[in-house]
Amino acid sequence: MISTAEMTLRVAEPSPGPRARLTGLVYLLYFLTAILAQFLTGRNLVEAGNATNLIASACYAVLTLLFYGLFKPVNRWLSMLAALVSLAGCVVMTLGMFPRTELPISPLWFFGPYCLLIGYLVFKSTFLPRILGVGMVLAGVGWLAFLVPAVARYLTVYIEGLGILAEASLMLWLIVKGVNLQRWNERTATTALRPPVAIPI
Repeated sequence: MISTAEMTLRVAEPSPGPRARLTGLVYLLYFLTAILAQFLTGRNLVEAGNATNLIASACYAVLTLLFYGLFKPVNRWLSMLAALVSLAGCVVMTLGMFPRTELPISPLWFFGPYCLLIGYLVFKSTFLPRILGVGMVLAGVGWLAFLVPAVARYLTVYIEGLGILAEASLMLWLIVKGVNLQRWNERTATTALRPPVAIPI
């Protein structure tokens, strides 16, 4: 039997179905703009490539915020931490596009942990298949391993393939399937009814 609090919550909380599919579509837009940017840069159209990369970064920032809302019922604080890490990565990536800006850190130092966190949230969510979470965790490990020159020299193709496969799988699932609405509602209800955490002063 559904309690009064759960009934109130379901009325107040918008359906996650359209939101999940919007997240998948923004993910797809990011993929397309990032691929186009690489194509333009490879054709020595550097300015056009950089402009397209800026659009891709903006898409990823929007995607980050959508993921935060999607996984907030799983763990609000981890979802927020993931969002902050990803947004920092977007800033580093954007600044790196300007020729006079030399940064001592790679965006992968942020996007690797972001994939790890998103993978964990997917795995614990129950409203998305756990295999997608495992894939994202492996992608995060791969992006971090990519920062090791010896690994990057020999395993670039495999790491990039794993990352693209994992992220594309999550993207396609969100577009085609969305989320399990019943389990989403159960998660949201559990989060809303959980007592607030006391912060010691």
